[in-house]
Amino acid sequence: MTALPFDTYPVRPASHAATLGRTVIIIPHPDDEALGCGGLLALLRQAGQEVAAVLVSDGTMSHPHSQKFSPAARRELRYAELRHALAVLGVDENNVLYLGLPDSQVPSAGLAFEEAATRLADFIAQQQAATVLTPWRRDPHPDHRATSLLTTAALASLPQPPRRLEYVVWAWERAADADLPQPGEGWGFRLDIGEVLAQKQRAIAAHRSQLAPGTITDDPSGFLLSEAMLAHFAQPTEVFFEPISAS
Repeated sequence: MTALPFDTYPVRPASHAATLGRTVIIIPHPDDEALGCGGLLALLRQAGQEVAAVLVSDGTMSHPHSQKFSPAARRELRYAELRHALAVLGVDENNVLYLGLPDSQVPSAGLAFEEAATRLADFIAQQQAATVLTPWRRDPHPDHRATSLLTTAALASLPQPPRRLEYVVWAWERAADADLPQPGEGWGFRLDIGEVLAQKQRAIAAHRSQLAPGTITDDPSGFLLSEAMLAHFAQPTEVFFEPISAS
């Protein structure tokens, strides 16, 4: 089993959130925001910092064989869960850009990728973001990696790109050695979120379709977050990585 370095990262206090300024979080799927950095989002809002969100995929493929919930119904359910989770964290659930890219097939190149990167860059500029939160570049899910590439392309087009922090979701469970941060890539840290951990747990719980027993019950092959996976996000710290560059 790959040894994870995250527990060796230095811990920064909750007050560090206040230094990040206006923030945009870029989310591959509804629930990644609560899992990866729900604590940071709550601390940002507690500190009076503005937060906006970008949802990259349409979230429809967690239960692709459901007959009761059409793709459109699954999309609207996942979008509603995201808005609920953001509201729990104190984030304006109406300040969300929906890119609507296909779940499990977020592009990493091509025309759709370029169009999405342009929309993303425009939104970041409109929000006057000082910090962008995006998945860890080698988080072991193709949509998360494609989201990281979208972020890189968007930031590269801005004359004064904001600070970039990368959050961890699937690296907790699926990372191979090559997926983890390597020497010279940047700095990892843990953020103390103990004071808002209960708030983060309520935001995770807002994603009812992804938690057992689920709300889409006619697709036995559908995805649900495992108890082992959820345990990583019940800790009083969250893991972030600040790259030296966006490469």
